[in-house]
Amino acid sequence: MNNETTNENEITNENEEVNDNTEMSEEDMAQLLKAVHHNGLVALRVHFKDVEGQVLNMEAYGPVFVFHVKTELDQVYSCGFFLRELIARFQSGKDPAAWMASFFVELMKIEGGKTLPKPPASEEEAKGIIDNVLVPLCIEEITQEFAPEKVHVGLAWNEKLGPVFEAGFPAITDGNNVCAFPLHLLLTHLQLNRDPSELLVQGMYNIRKEHGLE
Repeated sequence: MNNETTNENEITNENEEVNDNTEMSEEDMAQLLKAVHHNGLVALRVHFKDVEGQVLNMEAYGPVFVFHVKTELDQVYSCGFFLRELIARFQSGKDPAAWMASFFVELMKIEGGKTLPKPPASEEEAKGIIDNVLVPLCIEEITQEFAPEKVHVGLAWNEKLGPVFEAGFPAITDGNNVCAFPLHLLLTHLQLNRDPSELLVQGMYNIRKEHGLE
């Protein structure tokens, strides 16, 4: 854990938008990461007293910010966030503190603490997690969210993305009726103590909105 502390009580505006077409110098990136890390700590300390954070670099997704909240009972809860989503949230003005805290409030329903799970040590272990944890979780959450409406859920293959989990509405026959996310992205969310089904649920609500059903 990173023991960095701060006495600031406001979120700074130092983090500038990262554009895919913008090449940042190492110095600028270091400043950006420092600012986002700082903002994350400040945001969570609005709701929790004991907060620490660290920055990891994931080959496929770049910088990931993992924050650890310790309760008064010394139970630790950990959750990870991607650089781009934190920047977007800090720039949106939509109460990033409440948004970040909501993940920990959900995690704290689990007694005894919940730190990040160990990453799978092999492809076979990863497949086991996908088959036994990830897929059942997504199916259950999606079917419950849209019950009693009939939904399509399951694994598929995408030429560009490879293996994906897709979900959609069979009743929609005109235009796009399915959203899909790469399994490796959903697995990464699970490894960061994030609910991977949220990506699919939001994608399905977007489909409904496109068809004027919301």
